[in-house]
Amino acid sequence: MVAEKNKVVDVQELPIEDKLKALYRLQQVHSEIDKINILRGELPLEVQDLEDEIAGLHTRIKNFQDEIKQMDTAVANKKNEIVNAQNLIKKYQEQQNNVRNNREFDSLSKEIEFQTLEIELCEKRIREFMVQNAEKQEVINNAKKLMDDRRADLKGKQSELSDISSDTEKEEQLLVKKAAEIEAMIEPRLINAYKRIRSNARNGLAVVTVQRDACGGCFANIPPQRQLDIRSRRKVIVCEYCGRILVDNPDEVKNPQLGKAS
Repeated sequence: MVAEKNKVVDVQELPIEDKLKALYRLQQVHSEIDKINILRGELPLEVQDLEDEIAGLHTRIKNFQDEIKQMDTAVANKKNEIVNAQNLIKKYQEQQNNVRNNREFDSLSKEIEFQTLEIELCEKRIREFMVQNAEKQEVINNAKKLMDDRRADLKGKQSELSDISSDTEKEEQLLVKKAAEIEAMIEPRLINAYKRIRSNARNGLAVVTVQRDACGGCFANIPPQRQLDIRSRRKVIVCEYCGRILVDNPDEVKNPQLGKAS
């Protein structure tokens, strides 16, 4: 705990000049990482989109298959109802041969008519189920074909991404490690401000140099007195227009991967 407190104090007590140098180095390292990400382009997002689409198609196919199974069960139930109705009709017809009056005969005739209508209704429902099953099966077949196509696309994208990643992985790991080492030199307040500015910048530049009397980020003109303040390295100065941290070009920083804070 004491060591941690001493580390925080050491970081906070670094001269402003050293903090600015560290921020400048950190920006250079992150810019190198950005170049690697640009090299990968949209491939990671394309891979993720394809994986999501395939998962969605798989879920859709399974849902339709479950619905087909439910309708197959419904068709089987309707066929059983038809068999039961036919048995009842046969039973009622036999009973009609033994009736004692017209009232019993008419009553049995109505039962036969009712069961006949039930058979017709079941047959109609079976035909509807069969049509729906055929439609859903067609959707499943199309979804399977599309899923096969997407899997082929995914395999190609993953192979392409893997080739790029294998070429840049080692370099990226070194840069990430270097960025962490530099961040440890800078107090959290400045790191948080740096990350906030960087996340809002389209090109990822949070720390820029003065170039031809202008901000290296938004190219707004910087007054001579403010340039003197920047060159003095006595305080952190941000661009009044874009909010980026402004530094003069520190000659000490030649290689962001190898350079160390003085």
